[in-house]
Amino acid sequence: MKLQIYQVDAFADKVFTGNPAAIVPLEKWLSEELMQKIAAENNLAETAFFVKNEKGFYIRWFTPTDEVPLCGHATLASAFVLFELLNYKEEKIIFECKSGILQVTKNADWLTLNFPVNSVQKVNLYHDFEKAFGTNPIETYQSSGGYYLLVFGSDDRVRNMKVNFNEILKWDAKAVVVTSKGKEFDFVSRMFAPKIGVNEDSVTGSAHTRLIPFWSERLNKTEMLAKQVSQRGGVLKCKMLGDRVEMSGQAILYLTGEIYI
Repeated sequence: MKLQIYQVDAFADKVFTGNPAAIVPLEKWLSEELMQKIAAENNLAETAFFVKNEKGFYIRWFTPTDEVPLCGHATLASAFVLFELLNYKEEKIIFECKSGILQVTKNADWLTLNFPVNSVQKVNLYHDFEKAFGTNPIETYQSSGGYYLLVFGSDDRVRNMKVNFNEILKWDAKAVVVTSKGKEFDFVSRMFAPKIGVNEDSVTGSAHTRLIPFWSERLNKTEMLAKQVSQRGGVLKCKMLGDRVEMSGQAILYLTGEIYI
């Protein structure tokens, strides 16, 4: 069997920035075991697979070790492949997934994701944060999907923290998002998920379904500019829309190829 594969840098305007994702369009589903093996072989934060259905496409995402219920950057990358490489003619793409309905629209070279909101709840988390990050958060929150959201006191602390991933592995969190108010941007963030095979994710759409409502309320703004300050980095135009959020970014093709199985 031969499959087409694309690698796209999402939330990026040039290669080697943003978050790389592998995209494998399918005519029919492969076994879950085989899709997981392909994702492990690709060894990227996510590999996305999609199959055409009545509404548009059904999409699934795999890290090197696990299937995840929601992924922003690989959805943006999948839309880029459809719009730019697979001759998709409509103005909007509808993706169905385990988290509900996702929409992607195109405006020139920007793609806008429309995702459901994920709320966070303030909690007292008792971990050795100083051992994990070299500094302590000023507030701690939890969200569905095993997310921690940790608020720090400054942009510089988020950017410059050195992370002990072995310490994070001791926690019950699948993903840990650290964030602060930004200096050049409305807010900045980083995301760590060693339990699902991704020590640090470069740019994380699913994290922003939590960050956008959180910072919208704090800053009293519905439109914001955010940056995920990972080593590769990525910029997101963010908008709060009631129970939905929009995240806009660019994408660029890195490679095309074929998988032989």
